[in-house]
Amino acid sequence: MKRRITFIMVLACVFASAQNIDDVLRYSTENIQGTARFQAMGGAFGALGGDLSSLNINPAGSAVFNHSELTITGSNYNRDNEALFGNSVRSTDINDLELNQVGGVFVFKSSNSPWKKLALAFNYDMVQNFDNEFFAAGNTSLGIDNYFLNFAQGQALGPLRVQQGEFIEDAYLDIGASLGFGAQQAFLGFQAGIIEPTDDDDANTSYFSNAQYGVVNQEYLQTTTGYNSRFTLNFAGQYQDNLYLGASLNFHNILYERLTLLDETGYDQDSPVQLTTFDNFLHTEGYGFSFSLGAIAKLNDNVRVGGSYQSPTWYELTDDTSQRINSTLAVSDINFIDFGIVNLFEEYRIKTPGKLTGSVAVVFGKDGLLSFDYGYQDMSQAELRPTSDPSFTSENDFIADQLGVVNTYRLGGELRIDEVSLRAGYRYEESPYESGDIIGDLTGFSGGIGYNFGGSRLDLAFSRTEQDVNTFLFDSGINSSAMINRINTNVTLGYTIKF
Repeated sequence: MKRRITFIMVLACVFASAQNIDDVLRYSTENIQGTARFQAMGGAFGALGGDLSSLNINPAGSAVFNHSELTITGSNYNRDNEALFGNSVRSTDINDLELNQVGGVFVFKSSNSPWKKLALAFNYDMVQNFDNEFFAAGNTSLGIDNYFLNFAQGQALGPLRVQQGEFIEDAYLDIGASLGFGAQQAFLGFQAGIIEPTDDDDANTSYFSNAQYGVVNQEYLQTTTGYNSRFTLNFAGQYQDNLYLGASLNFHNILYERLTLLDETGYDQDSPVQLTTFDNFLHTEGYGFSFSLGAIAKLNDNVRVGGSYQSPTWYELTDDTSQRINSTLAVSDINFIDFGIVNLFEEYRIKTPGKLTGSVAVVFGKDGLLSFDYGYQDMSQAELRPTSDPSFTSENDFIADQLGVVNTYRLGGELRIDEVSLRAGYRYEESPYESGDIIGDLTGFSGGIGYNFGGSRLDLAFSRTEQDVNTFLFDSGINSSAMINRINTNVTLGYTIKF
């Protein structure tokens, strides 16, 4: 009988390890992307406008444009990760090139109406680039057997056996669909020979480890790919000489994939288990919707103030997972459980918190400007939905307890010398956790240059952010973690044409 086909089973979210606080933070966080001018000035555009990526901060910004424009932007992303694990530090460095922004604005002027300008704009921005990788290796006293024991204790032995005439991959999918993720992990640990029942009776619910060690050596590689993108439809107008009002509808798309590879060795010489490998793959797709409202006011010829509200984003997401495992004591058919055997989870939703931004800018005529933005976002208001799901209820309580207010500060400046513009920016974003032990504060700086050809403009930007993140190697079942120092560096080139 042919066995090498893809199996898919829908798992109810009775214990959905793939949906937790990490997912909420992943889709609630926005890294500075956008046009080269926007990045060079640290994203401090809430009171300025006149840039397509400024619509992400304040939708009134499109009414500041004096001419219709089109802008296209590409970035080179460099990720430098230093992972501290078991008193050992390993470095990983990756690069990728992406087209991260495309947009246009159409400006309509009127000489006989109090509404002096109307603007229609569209813009595509990459909110987050998920392409990343880190490698952690070192000694630890917490082996992977603890992961499987955590799920197995209290689980009856009977369902963990492969029944006569049943394929092991069918048993793996069936137990996940009927008993949930936890029982499925216990099944993997038992079939791989990593854990053993204390009694051979089907009613047994107690297990012990076949791995004997004081410390083990683990090598862990995590690779992520994908994006969180936003397509914006914007409408704004200039009323009289000093007031700009705008609104945007935002349509989000998410693709996220995570591959983790674990190799564990270094057991005692007389340990029945001498080698364990455990690999996991997560694939997430989804879409979302949000809206934003904003205003910019000129207080005089030099000073502008701005305010905006970005609504929560409502995401609809689906996850699918696949796994593979092996060890010295694994059953002979264990390799039939591989990445072609797919667990498909039911659709779920995430609501990210809304955000308020206040801004002030000082414009020195045609010579340059300074701009400052302050953002407020209460991450404790994020939710996994449906809230009626018992596992989501407990996780939402955990989110409300662990997360807090994120204050964001952005400062940008521009100096114009004839056709040349010199730019610089600074960004500081507080940790979303009440305690900064899990995720630290983010700091960043940027710079850039632009040249105005008259009917077009070429812009170049450099930006760098740094943040410490305590990354758990598994979503649940074991609390092994690596402290990652993340340094993200972008080099961005953009071209704007006026018409």
